[in-house]
Amino acid sequence: MTNTSAISTEALRKEYGSNVAVADLTLDVPRGEIFGFLGPNGAGKSTSVKMLLGLVQASSGQAQVLGTRPGTPATMRQIGFLPEHFRFPEWLQAGELLDLHGRLAGLDSATRRRRSAEVLELVGLSEQRTRPLSGFSKGMLQRIGLAQALIAMPALVFLDEPTSALDPFGRMLVRGIIRELKQQGTTVFLNSHLLGEVEATCDRVAFIKQGRVLHTMPLDSSTTTQLVVELRVGAAPPALLAMLEQFTGNAVQIQPPDTATIPTNGTTTLALLLADPTQLPALAQHVIAHGAHLYALTPRRTSLEERFLEIIGTSDSGQ
Repeated sequence: MTNTSAISTEALRKEYGSNVAVADLTLDVPRGEIFGFLGPNGAGKSTSVKMLLGLVQASSGQAQVLGTRPGTPATMRQIGFLPEHFRFPEWLQAGELLDLHGRLAGLDSATRRRRSAEVLELVGLSEQRTRPLSGFSKGMLQRIGLAQALIAMPALVFLDEPTSALDPFGRMLVRGIIRELKQQGTTVFLNSHLLGEVEATCDRVAFIKQGRVLHTMPLDSSTTTQLVVELRVGAAPPALLAMLEQFTGNAVQIQPPDTATIPTNGTTTLALLLADPTQLPALAQHVIAHGAHLYALTPRRTSLEERFLEIIGTSDSGQ
């Protein structure tokens, strides 16, 4: 564990009696990174975040947040947090809520006024400063929640489902804010079920299931995303399948015919994984050299959703 990491954990574990909420959380999130935390319902994500915030004490393991143990007052003043299920006093005006959180973070009055104006403008609520929260829509409440998480110019921000109640415009706004935070050197720890949002904003993601990190991967390099290639050929004899498996180093799947969109006309569609797109011309040449009629070759990158299902599976953790 080093000070170059915003978050560093080793074998972090949380038990509630006989129930294991988090089995083995081992993470390293460098400062300035946008980090996605992905997993099914009941995977231990919320408990993990609570341990990192010092709201829940770990049963065992080690953790450092911004170079110190979680929950220390000095560390908490450098952290912003927007929980998924937030509750704000509805009788407060938007500006009063931000002033309250600025005071809790130790900001002086002049800084609170300046930062309140800045974050209200950032989330598109400048004209709502004196409006009571009781008159806010769910999407507006989520945006004011994001504003309070940023009021103290934190070095690390935890965002739990920050766009779940937002329309496409609001989601685009939040994506822009997250990118701006990265430019400022702020670390963002993002938990979201909206994988498209994660894919559009995060530098790296970790997949967690049953309280254990299964896989961590970057999203900013094409070499880390698999290339799926669909081949439509006239026939698929065993010799062709063996050649394709040897060429790619991966198993070849025979896809069921999709007669609703493309008439099969006796053709077969094969799906395989390719590590390098520069291999595509050679792949086509090998297929033709084996005497197969090649009707179509369609490459595409695997989406984050496909990787999620591949790593996590298709069912919830059930916890």
